[in-house]
Amino acid sequence: MSGGERKSLNVGVAGLGAIGMPVAKWLDAGVPGLTLAGISAGDKERARERVEDFWVRPPVMELPDLVAASDVLVEALPPQKFLELAEPTVEAGKTLIVLTLTSLLPRLDLVERARETGAQIIAATGALVGFDAVRAAAKGEGESVVMKTRKPPEGLKKAAFVVEQGIDLDDLSEPLCLYSGSVRDAAAKFPANVNVAVALALAGIGVDRTEYEIWADPAMQRNTHVINVEADSTRFEMTIAGVPTEENPATGKLTPLSVMATLERLVAPLTVGT
Repeated sequence: MSGGERKSLNVGVAGLGAIGMPVAKWLDAGVPGLTLAGISAGDKERARERVEDFWVRPPVMELPDLVAASDVLVEALPPQKFLELAEPTVEAGKTLIVLTLTSLLPRLDLVERARETGAQIIAATGALVGFDAVRAAAKGEGESVVMKTRKPPEGLKKAAFVVEQGIDLDDLSEPLCLYSGSVRDAAAKFPANVNVAVALALAGIGVDRTEYEIWADPAMQRNTHVINVEADSTRFEMTIAGVPTEENPATGKLTPLSVMATLERLVAPLTVGT
């Protein structure tokens, strides 16, 4: 390898749902500088069937083996499986691309451990906009950040808080505010639904100061987020309306594309912005 060539990174994809499967297919199709090293999923036999038509059929591995075979791990797992991937990846000093930020929030000690082992934890944040501006504004003073999310009821029916409270969203005729408060509390109540809010808070003024609302809105066909930032240096409002995936209405189609963009940044000779 000549001095100007970059080493190809081996990428492991953990989870083959609405996020992991499109990312694995994209890697299999061929991406300069990136190689699909393997995949992992709860149902190994079904996972093997789903990748039968790949150009290069990736091995289906247990999570420890996937970590050992990869330079970069994509976490697209159910929240309860997060630590099974995150802890060994950080201990091995490798790169972890995180989607389940609600699972990382109570384990921010992993960030300090990554500092010690040389690991890197990257949040794929393409489901929102404006992170460069949010990070910059947080360096100033007098900032407030308010995020309001409106989703089709179908995308919130299985949310932990909705199930626990016995809230019926089937025949909703008008918008219903399910939660209003801090991002930290929202993450505990909606562990699979507010990852974008946690990303915004971690990029900006923190999970306790960032205010958040989540609405079930029957008029919505897209997962819509409105963010207002007030600071001594700037004032801006951002709106993004993501199209839900067919496989999982709680996940937007932009989310797997965000992972792809994040992976490309790791090997690109030029990157712009977040």
